Amino acid sequence: MNSTPLIEAYYTTHRDELLAFVSSRLGDSYLAEDIVQDVFTRLLTTRKLVTETTLPALVYTVARHLVIDYFRRRTTREEYEHIIKPQESIENTMESVFSARELEERLERGLARIPENCREIYRLHVYGDMKVSEISEQLGENYKSVEYRLGTARREMRRYMAAAM
Repeated sequence: MNSTPLIEAYYTTHRDELLAFVSSRLGDSYLAEDIVQDVFTRLLTTRKLVTETTLPALVYTVARHLVIDYFRRRTTREEYEHIIKPQESIENTMESVFSARELEERLERGLARIPENCREIYRLHVYGDMKVSEISEQLGENYKSVEYRLGTARREMRRYMAAAM
């Protein structure tokens, strides 16, 4: 079913309302515009069934998830910025390289502790930058199963990294 006209009509009538919703959570109107645009881009490219009944809830769910993803990425970037950010002197640069290498080694040790089927999915998600739907298609496995195992892997990796730091 082609839901493009339905999504376009919803965008035309409710864009400002969604923009206010996202902007109130971010406090940045330019970033809010980007996220609203991403919401409708994702909806236009989805292969899932979108109806007039499900569209409003779907729009706000996608928007909320994109806002949460933004804050999650920002927090992670701020947390590890000192490791990745280029430094002024040679000594600091060498320390940064060592820190990044040490962090990667910790990640690999943590990965070795989780089950193989979770490990493969985690690698595809983190290193391959693949979404759950892409991973499930590539592996030929159920979406919910892949989502569950990725959640398990993330939980174990967080636990391991918290103990290792």
